[in-house]
Amino acid sequence: MNRLIVLTLPFLLAACTHKGGEIEGVKSFKNTGGAHQEGRIAYEQTPPAGGPHNPSWQNCGVYDRPLYDEYAVHSLEHGAVWVTYRQDLPTSQVLQLKELVQGRPYTLLSPHETQEAPVVVSAWNKQLAVENAGDSRIQDFIQMYAQGGEAPEIGASCSGAYNGTV
Repeated sequence: MNRLIVLTLPFLLAACTHKGGEIEGVKSFKNTGGAHQEGRIAYEQTPPAGGPHNPSWQNCGVYDRPLYDEYAVHSLEHGAVWVTYRQDLPTSQVLQLKELVQGRPYTLLSPHETQEAPVVVSAWNKQLAVENAGDSRIQDFIQMYAQGGEAPEIGASCSGAYNGTV
């Protein structure tokens, strides 16, 4: 029996690393949840990956205009993933991102006015910046962190609140 465990252990570890391990390039942060604050908030990350936020959350969905960070961060606290893109991203790549998130619960998609990377995917305390919309890590990130990860209020609503844009 010990021989069987020794022979299967490398396979099991490889499977765990592939399925449940970190995605290459993901950055981690240490934001805490629950801090509601009115008005504009200065965040350490751009776009933010957690921290104080507006008392109302952003309704999940696809937006063609930038969102207020403060509302989107509240959605991250509820377990949403926010996919953002620079406003100069080619239309073909924006359409690729829309296809990826359209109809998926607990996702937001919007342009972001001040991010440096072409595409950034954010969840509570996790963030991935990529060069184009075809990067397979975007989908991996959504699968891993939408209603998962470190979000303090996983399962709280992602609809029925704020749906405005900047």
